[in-house]
Amino acid sequence: MTDTEFFDYLLDECIKYRASDLHLTVGRPPTLRVDGKLYHVEKTQVLTPDVTVKFKDISTQNVKHLRAQINDGGGGDFGLSYKDKARFRVAIYKQKGHFGLALRLIPKHIMEFEELGLLPHLIPKIKNLLDRSHGLILVTGPTGCGKSTTQATFIDYILESPRHVLTIEDPIEFIHDHKNGLVTQREVGIDVSSFREAIMKGLRSNPNVILVGEIRDLATAEATVWAAESGHLVIGTLHTTNASETITRFIDIFPPEIRDQIRIQFSISILAVFSQRLLIKAEGKGRIAGFEIMMATAAVRNMIRERKIEHLPSAIQTGQSEGSLSFDAYLAEFYRLGKITYETALSSAFDPKGLRELVEIGVKAKIKFGEPARTLR
Repeated sequence: MTDTEFFDYLLDECIKYRASDLHLTVGRPPTLRVDGKLYHVEKTQVLTPDVTVKFKDISTQNVKHLRAQINDGGGGDFGLSYKDKARFRVAIYKQKGHFGLALRLIPKHIMEFEELGLLPHLIPKIKNLLDRSHGLILVTGPTGCGKSTTQATFIDYILESPRHVLTIEDPIEFIHDHKNGLVTQREVGIDVSSFREAIMKGLRSNPNVILVGEIRDLATAEATVWAAESGHLVIGTLHTTNASETITRFIDIFPPEIRDQIRIQFSISILAVFSQRLLIKAEGKGRIAGFEIMMATAAVRNMIRERKIEHLPSAIQTGQSEGSLSFDAYLAEFYRLGKITYETALSSAFDPKGLRELVEIGVKAKIKFGEPARTLR
């Protein structure tokens, strides 16, 4: 088997087992992450430095502009199309002087709202939100929690109507069909130099909706707020765990002297915050997203303006009729519907005691942690 054939075999195994990631690291066999757990690819040997270098060269054949950065700078990120089977987001990095690769599988199938894990009674409210002409929607969560998948579902729904969607990503992940609208997908580093430039210059292309793949610096945050204020629906991403942290993190990106002004602008522009985490399904195979959803009610906007961020959890609880729902309440509903086990709900809850009260169960379940990597069979 040639190096290229071996690399293709590993990508096929990743697709076959519906792994979220493929890890190629010196000193370990090729490793898949399936449902959050690590498994060694069957019948493979420990990877050597010369093999990972060859994998690096094979994967970067179509991104020659990044080769110098990867070789000299110690790493880089880019999108990789694998035949007509799938796309991968590739991260190449150096560790202990050797190259390693982490490949995130991007499914070809864009999920429906129900497949994501959104509760049926919330879907009409979310669709109404996505039908809005302007404002800011933030999708947040830790790395690998499915934020890009949720955003893809939102964009796919928006394109059912005659609207122009501009996506700005690093790299481009899901490839969207135009459907009844028009979609323009720009990749930072290839089509444009930065997120800010893509937003500001992208307005000349007359988009209705702008997807900002990641809000990670002041320039991008400024451009995001400006675009939302100027009559566009903007969907952005932050690596935060809940609505309170999201709002604090976003506002703290700005210099102290203008935060009061930004706080007011943000309170006017924000429509909703979706904070998500992936949960193992009740049958023990596959994962589903659980959400904290904060709709921007009048009470929420007022708390943001008056710096009463600590009161947002209570506003979420009292805003259920508007579509808000706390993460623990979401877990309790998932458990009631049989989508996750009680053990999963309890181990994922922010307030396990409160969760027990929500599901009316008084007996603490046993949870097993720290299972070692195994071989897929």
